[in-house]
Amino acid sequence: MEVLEKSWSWSFFSNSTLPQSLRYLTDLSITTECVENHNGSFNCECLPGHGWNASTCYHHKPCRDSNFFHSYTCIIFHHPDIGYCQLLPPVPGNLSLHSALPSPGSTLTLTVLLSHEATHLGWYLQPVGSQTSVKLQPGTQVFLGDQKSQSVLTIANVSRDWAGQYVCRFMSRGFQWLLHQVVEVPLQANDVIRHPSQLSISCNAFSGFELRCCIPNTNRTYTASWSPRNLSSTTALSSRTSGTQCLTLVVPRCPENDTKYTCKLQSPGLDPVSISISVSIIRDGDTTCPQDSLGGDWNVTKAGHIAQIPCPLNTVGTVERHCGTKGTWGPINSSCTDERLVTMFHTAQLLLAGQGQPRKKVPKLMTQLRKHVAAVSSPSDLLALLGTVNILAQVVTRARTELPRETLKDFLVATNDLLELDPNSIWAPAQAQVPSVSSAILQAVESLGRSLCSNDHPFSLTLSNVQLQTQLLGPKTPEDYSISFSTHPPLRVQIPHHALAQLDWETGNISITSMVLRKLGHILPRNFGQELEDLLYETPDLVLSNSIKDGNQTVTKGEIIMDFGGTRGTPTCVFWNHNLFQGAGAWSKEGCEARVIDTSSTTRCVCLHLTSFSILMSLHSVPDNPALTLMTQVGLGASILALLLCLGVYRVVWSAVIRNKISYFRHVALLNVVLCLLTADTFFLGESLLSLSPHSPLCLAVTFLCHFFYLATFFWMLAQALILAHQLLFIFHHLSKHRVLPIMFILGYLCPLGFAGATLGLYLPQGQYLQKDQCWLDGKGGARYTFVGPVIIIVGVNGLVLAMAVVKLLRPSLSEGPQTEKRQALLGVIKALLILMPIFGLTWMLGLATLMDGGNEVPHYLFTVLNTSQVREALHKRLCCILPAASTVSLFWRDPLLEWAPGSRFTLFLPFQRDEISNFNLGFNLFKN
Repeated sequence: MEVLEKSWSWSFFSNSTLPQSLRYLTDLSITTECVENHNGSFNCECLPGHGWNASTCYHHKPCRDSNFFHSYTCIIFHHPDIGYCQLLPPVPGNLSLHSALPSPGSTLTLTVLLSHEATHLGWYLQPVGSQTSVKLQPGTQVFLGDQKSQSVLTIANVSRDWAGQYVCRFMSRGFQWLLHQVVEVPLQANDVIRHPSQLSISCNAFSGFELRCCIPNTNRTYTASWSPRNLSSTTALSSRTSGTQCLTLVVPRCPENDTKYTCKLQSPGLDPVSISISVSIIRDGDTTCPQDSLGGDWNVTKAGHIAQIPCPLNTVGTVERHCGTKGTWGPINSSCTDERLVTMFHTAQLLLAGQGQPRKKVPKLMTQLRKHVAAVSSPSDLLALLGTVNILAQVVTRARTELPRETLKDFLVATNDLLELDPNSIWAPAQAQVPSVSSAILQAVESLGRSLCSNDHPFSLTLSNVQLQTQLLGPKTPEDYSISFSTHPPLRVQIPHHALAQLDWETGNISITSMVLRKLGHILPRNFGQELEDLLYETPDLVLSNSIKDGNQTVTKGEIIMDFGGTRGTPTCVFWNHNLFQGAGAWSKEGCEARVIDTSSTTRCVCLHLTSFSILMSLHSVPDNPALTLMTQVGLGASILALLLCLGVYRVVWSAVIRNKISYFRHVALLNVVLCLLTADTFFLGESLLSLSPHSPLCLAVTFLCHFFYLATFFWMLAQALILAHQLLFIFHHLSKHRVLPIMFILGYLCPLGFAGATLGLYLPQGQYLQKDQCWLDGKGGARYTFVGPVIIIVGVNGLVLAMAVVKLLRPSLSEGPQTEKRQALLGVIKALLILMPIFGLTWMLGLATLMDGGNEVPHYLFTVLNTSQVREALHKRLCCILPAASTVSLFWRDPLLEWAPGSRFTLFLPFQRDEISNFNLGFNLFKN
């Protein structure tokens, strides 16, 4: 039968007459209806029970926007040769849900059993309240299992984010099929928002209050009620603009006692969900925190309770403040976060869980990230945004997604703006809440920075805080990889050709990404690995990140050479180890070596692995100078020889110099100073020449003996100072040998022995007695301060005695004229300074200058020269010249000072410790760390 009309309807069949020759026609129906458009095209739609085959759908566009939950029932034809819909066969599959109503936190399982072979099978979800659908892919919560005759979708840890309509779409028997299943997830208590969490009111100034409980929009119907009863008859939840439904309770009368108000939410067929709000009554005599306007309007609150005020507009969270037991307000704790940042963070979480396609969603989120950095105004905002960045890095790594050039640029611009945020008011509080946040952002930047599409290489970008350079190399690249950054100070990166040749080259090309981050070094926590713990370092300003990618594989091992300009002091090449300090990260020098490549301030770092590198400058390190090392060792040897010679001189002239008790006490002290100093110098020089291992028992013994004898040297110098002070203050008081000598020996030996023994017993069991790389007291745990403390005190006391002697010298003499008096007083001051300062160890104060400016070598040379020449100069004075008595002081003060002066020409040199590379004076290292 032929129909000539171009358009007809169902009435055609009722009015038409069929020819008698059609004896085998069993059914006649319309399958397709077409409507001609004004542009000559046709909208053709299938009637129920019919559909377009897959090939026709693929070559034609749908009549209207469609989603995955509706097959193409209407398509557009642009030519008169219009096809027609076909009768659909039985559905070749069955979708089943294992649990009709999964509880929050449980596992949801959907299974499709197929009766025919299927292709292009995919799972989709249209969440509650959304008009669009998302494709489900493997993630942290989504697991897909496909077999020949079935497909299983498993979702772990179900929450309300997974409620909605699920669809399994697949191709079979020439058609596209859609199987639907609605999944409901009941609310749980933590989905309910209450405001406030607790409340304090005073009936004396009562004007009513409101309590509110809210739930997110859901596909189930909920009613709510407040108890105690008879307070409100309203049970309907009112919708709010933030996607929630709330029930508000207005209490017009003040409760008689403390009351707990409960909001009960009920849905047919489900157990009720309840939350409570406690209201406390403030009575006369109760301790309260007064009304305050700091950071918001805080009402009078009962002591021991927490007050709560709402967050500002367009932010979510709470603002809380604790009222102390004594009626004083505590600090304000705000978790208010910009709604846009919270939404973006939640979207990223769902993407990581398995909702959505990373290839499509990551670029959109990166664009939002770049725009929303400007919204960061609090630590909570920063944590939300950094959480989004961290999640996106995980998504890209898990899905092995390559980022287009514009997407990577959006991320780098956002990173640049993040590094501009105030480190004190925003970064520091955020790190206090999450110590690993800055280490996590560095790891995310490393991961995303090397994810550029291979077709977009080479790529470079220069911003104020971020510089990126990438290259794509082939296996026949003849030269080394070498790039330079226009930073201040300048940086240069080089990967030798022999290191590149060792790579696998699986895909034929490798991509190398180098990135410099400014200001990040000041944001990272000041954590150092065990090999760096004994020194103080300046915070690095520049962090250099390098990565090599071979296809989808990231190369972690390989030689890399980096030149850091503008270095001073003692540089240490380090990298950021994300695994140290329980995930907070720390600087480590493992696998890296520092080399000085020329006489300029450039340091070359050679490392055997790829990650983020920088240079640490020691704040108080001794300059690595061979001249100082040689000067120290030669000075030690010369001092030991001079001390031995001094002992020989004492043996010869002892009876000649001992004229009275005062000279006896003085020379006994000097003799013991010589003995202690000689013993300590001998041990120290022997240790430095033998290079003992810090783990050997001999190293422990040398450290203890050096600690004891150096302390004894200072205590005997203290005994000298105290005897001089006694002679200056008590001129006519005579000292007894039987009383003074025991006191001097107790002070000179028992006191330092007590300090040394207590230090050994206290710090050795804790592993904090010895340094890790040399035989001297550890500075981290406090052992070294048992030496530094007494030395500083003794030098201070000696300084006071010196000042006292100078004051005595400056007193006018009645027997001399004014000009002669001034000249003699000046001469006396100069001689007293020259004689007494070395004896009392005051030249050790130069050690402070070496600590305060560790990069300047001038204080180190001055200290070394002055201290190493003390013993030799003193011995020379004793053998060659004698100071005239009348040239120093007036007649009245001559005897005490001049009795002191002949023996005071002895000076000394004390080496303290050896640096990691060279042996240096302990005098300028004793205060280090």
